[in-house]
Amino acid sequence: MYESLSQFLGNGLTGWSWWKIVLFTLAMTHVTIASVTIYLHRCQAHRALDLHPIAAHFFRFWLWMTTGMVTKEWAAIHRKHHAKCETEEDPHSPQTRGIKKVMWEGAELYKAEAVNGETLRKFGHGTPDDWLERNVYSRHNILGISLMMIIDVALFGLAGLSVWAVQMVWIPFWAAGVVNGLGHYWGYRNFNCTDASTNLFPIGILIGGEEMHNNHHTYATSAKFSNKWYEFDIGWLYIRTMSVFGLAKVKKLAPTPKLAAGKSVCDLDTLQAVLSNRYEVMERYGRTLRRAYRDELARLKTSAGASGESYALFKGARKWFHKDETRLAEPQRQQLPQILESSSALHTFYELRRELAAIWERSNASREQLLAQLQGWCQRAEQSGIAALQDFAGRLRRYS
Repeated sequence: MYESLSQFLGNGLTGWSWWKIVLFTLAMTHVTIASVTIYLHRCQAHRALDLHPIAAHFFRFWLWMTTGMVTKEWAAIHRKHHAKCETEEDPHSPQTRGIKKVMWEGAELYKAEAVNGETLRKFGHGTPDDWLERNVYSRHNILGISLMMIIDVALFGLAGLSVWAVQMVWIPFWAAGVVNGLGHYWGYRNFNCTDASTNLFPIGILIGGEEMHNNHHTYATSAKFSNKWYEFDIGWLYIRTMSVFGLAKVKKLAPTPKLAAGKSVCDLDTLQAVLSNRYEVMERYGRTLRRAYRDELARLKTSAGASGESYALFKGARKWFHKDETRLAEPQRQQLPQILESSSALHTFYELRRELAAIWERSNASREQLLAQLQGWCQRAEQSGIAALQDFAGRLRRYS
């Protein structure tokens, strides 16, 4: 009997070797990641899709077993994060709390906000409130992860404790730490949205597509996080697969710009399309500006009258000149007037970007007033004598 007990603690019911246990652990943690991104994030927090009750209950049960997280708490905290992003009221912004704090204590920040009754009342609406939620998932959230520990030990013996430990730290580290921390601190940005969100990596597999955090903050209610042709969102792949079997129904996606061939007049249809795709418009304008800056830098390099100091200033600014002025550091803001004074073309680019961005910031203006402003902007761009701006204005007129 002692030998049987010793063998059980050593190998569990499966008797698997270490590499099989590792693969099992990775597979189980990936299911947890998929549950968080599909159910908690895209479905519950943002209502980007509807899930069949079978799928929704599976995700709820799985998260109860592997994380102990309560749907209402998670959705409320995440909605508050979007509503108060990068402010002191943001539950987990590295811009206000520091990257180390969010990276390594993200779970603690989540727990602290979860007991804020005002957050749950204001942001927790529409989440499950059935018998299971009230009497099992919310009331006994520790029971689920305790059962998971028993199952892991039964399957793998004492090694099951390590499997369970990995399962318990997986979401606190990757979701609460990496996405909420690094996702607002380091990475690349496709869109200049108002917060500091970044895309960590264009291939979204490890964190289920959450790697593309800047895309998500730009189009928060989109069920699909990838936006560029080179980006891959495995969470979206799962959603599309579930849709085929009737387990999911997509409600919202990021707008896709449509261009009407031969269209040359800005009308109300153009205005609506430009407003709907404003982030794509500004991102494309930023790329145009970067190309213009490179051309200006090349011209300055070959110019006989350019000083070495002037060229050094331009060369150093090529990494930040295309950014919105509000996101520049103080030393960069001080250098900006000197650069604009040295190049009439860049000055025109910069002023027109301000005017273009101001169109959708004028919330009190009527549609007719906004249309007149857009038409005036296109005329100024076309009259600038700058080919890149003329091409951009021509493309803008084709939005439909």
